[in-house]
Amino acid sequence: MTALEKAYAAVEAALEKKGYDLVVFEAEHLKSIADYFLIVTGRSDVQVQAIARGIEERLDHEGERPLSTEGFQHARWIVLDYDDVVVNVFYEPAREFYRLETNWLDGHAVPLPEPLRSQARELRLSASG
Repeated sequence: MTALEKAYAAVEAALEKKGYDLVVFEAEHLKSIADYFLIVTGRSDVQVQAIARGIEERLDHEGERPLSTEGFQHARWIVLDYDDVVVNVFYEPAREFYRLETNWLDGHAVPLPEPLRSQARELRLSASG
């Protein structure tokens, strides 16, 4: 499984758990850490945990196991490190506070393939409405 395929599998799992405001980033200055970074938001600590567990289950099914996980207990910001893909699952206020996307100035969003793009758009619209 390539790094991008792994990132897209994590996206799919996050969407199944109604994660929203989802973005896959590629940042040149962070290439020594990972190729891709997934950032996704949940509306509660319980949902943040469910999103992270869903991603773990999906990637485990694909034969991928995280090198480390952090943040499950408090569920404000859970990090799943899959070596070439790092998943950041945020509780909404924590994501607003840390604003990782704005800190990665050399980063760019990787476009999601259909139907993932449509699912993400629908969740974004339902979250704002």
